[in-house]
Amino acid sequence: MFLSQIQTETGDRAVVARDGQAAHIVPGVTRVIDLAKAAIAAGRTLAQEVTARGTGPAVDLAAALAEGRVLLPVDHPDPAHLHLTGTGLTHLGSAATRNSMHAKADPEQMTDSMKMFRMGLEGGKPAPGGIGAQPEWFYKGNGHVATAPGQPLLSPGFALDAGEEPEIAGIYLIGEDGTPFRLGFALGNEFSDHVTERGNYLWLAHSKLRPAAYGPELLVGALPDHVEGTSRIRRDGTVIWEKPFVSGEANMSHTLGNLEHHHFKYDLFRAPGDVHVHFFGTATLSFADGITPQPGDVFEIAVEAFGLPLCNPLVQQPAQAGALAVKPL
Repeated sequence: MFLSQIQTETGDRAVVARDGQAAHIVPGVTRVIDLAKAAIAAGRTLAQEVTARGTGPAVDLAAALAEGRVLLPVDHPDPAHLHLTGTGLTHLGSAATRNSMHAKADPEQMTDSMKMFRMGLEGGKPAPGGIGAQPEWFYKGNGHVATAPGQPLLSPGFALDAGEEPEIAGIYLIGEDGTPFRLGFALGNEFSDHVTERGNYLWLAHSKLRPAAYGPELLVGALPDHVEGTSRIRRDGTVIWEKPFVSGEANMSHTLGNLEHHHFKYDLFRAPGDVHVHFFGTATLSFADGITPQPGDVFEIAVEAFGLPLCNPLVQQPAQAGALAVKPL
C-alpha cells in the first residue's frame, strides 16, 4: 500500500491511498500523521486504519502530480517539529567516492571515511536485539527545507555545488509515550554540496545544510531487501546523466534497525508528536562522474517499487553581497 497527500482540485488537503493502480481519498483525515495517531490509538497498523475507514472518491494521482498538487507524503503542521537527518557510508559501494573526496597525501594512510566504512562492514549488522557500530550521522534541517515533489530545490547563493543524492528515507512519528513509530519509506533526494565537502571532511556538516525532497508516495510496510532504481538529470528536456542505484539491506553495511537505534537513542529525537525523515545513504552520485548540475536542471529519482518518480528542478539563489550582519540589542 502507498499513501500520499494532495491538494484537491477544490484546494482542500486530502490523504490518498493506493493499492495497485486504484487510488482513492481516505475519508475523515487530511494528514498522514493524524491517520497514524488514530492507528496507534486503535492498536492498528496504518494499512488496517486505512481499510477501516472505507473508500473515498477516486483520485488520478499521476494527474495531480503533473498539476503540482502532490504534497509531501508526510509533513507536520508546525515545520519546526519535522526533522531531516541522515546517515552516510552505509552502502557497500559508498566508500570509493567518499574516499576519493577525502584522500590524504599518503595513499597508504586510511582516510577517516574509510575507517568509518570499515566499522560498518565489521559491525553494522548486529544480531537481532544487539547494538552495532555507530554510523556517520548528519543533520539537514527542519520542515522549512522539506521540499515536495515537483517543487524546486533551492541551492543557497554561497553554495559551491548543488548535487543530487538518490536515497531511501525512513519516515517516523514519535508517539505520546516517546516510542518511534515507522510510518513507511519514501524516495528521497538528499541534496548536498559535494565541492564544499571535498574541501575538508569537517565541512560535511555545512555541506548537508541544504533542502531535501522526498515522496511522492509513502511505501507502507517493510522495505525490500533489494531496491533498484535509476537516478537521472535532465537539462532542457534531455537526459545528460543517468545511472542505476541500489539500496535495501542486501546492499548496505548496516541494518535499518542499527541505523534507527543510533538515531533514536537520543532523548532529543523522541519528543512526542515530532516527525523524523531519516535518509539512509547512497552509493551513486553524478558528482563522482564529473557532472556539475546547472540551474534549471531537473533531478529524477525513479524506483518501480516506490510508485511515482520523485522529480525536482534546481534553482540557484542569488549570492548575498557582503557578510550577514547581526544587530546587537
